[in-house]
Amino acid sequence: MTTDPHAWLVSLEGVPSGFAGARDGIDVLLRDRGLRRTGPDLTAESLLRGAHASAVLEGSGSTLAQVRTGAGDEISADAVRLATELLSLVPVLRRQPLQALARMHTLAARGTLPDELLGRPRDGESAAKLRGIAELVTAPTEAPALAVAAVVHAELVTAAPFGSHNGIVARAAERLVLAAKGVDEKSLVVPEAAHLALRPQYESNLRGWSIGGPAGMHAWLLYATEAYAAAAEASPLVRDAE
Repeated sequence: MTTDPHAWLVSLEGVPSGFAGARDGIDVLLRDRGLRRTGPDLTAESLLRGAHASAVLEGSGSTLAQVRTGAGDEISADAVRLATELLSLVPVLRRQPLQALARMHTLAARGTLPDELLGRPRDGESAAKLRGIAELVTAPTEAPALAVAAVVHAELVTAAPFGSHNGIVARAAERLVLAAKGVDEKSLVVPEAAHLALRPQYESNLRGWSIGGPAGMHAWLLYATEAYAAAAEASPLVRDAE
């Protein structure tokens, strides 16, 4: 029998109901805004907004307008390069998540690290952590897909398995998990923008995940339910419907 690595979170107070509410909000948004009528332009806009927000969280000083015209700084260019190819990795994540994570780092860090370090963990310990994170993506589980995405995100940030760009990879991985697990196949919600809007809570809860034990992990998951609700509101679908 395969052990469910996410089983521990299903019984946490407020977590299952929080993720259920967040999923309902996303489902309503995608259904009511006419998901079947959306085109690649809205997906591209969502990915661009996400790349900009993720880059700012990583230290970029570029505005969304600058990123939109290609005039952003190096960090934002790295995030956009990853975002541009991100959805092509959905089938790879489903079958070979470790390969998908390596490819994501390669895209983000190209030009920053030597070629031989692209997509490679920093050391043996980091390699083991990265394998464990990859297993979290495909392991059979009763946990909500949103919760799996939140756990993968937090684990990648706090483990920092790569030599650079761990935050950008982690936030892109969160979005990719949501697409791969059918929550948001066209990637129209913008979790990165939610994390930026909630930046103090985002950063403090990530620290809590890293050092706070069970209480810190619980707090991160509760934060994530709030962030996913905000991610739906940050979707370009909202503006498109106004």
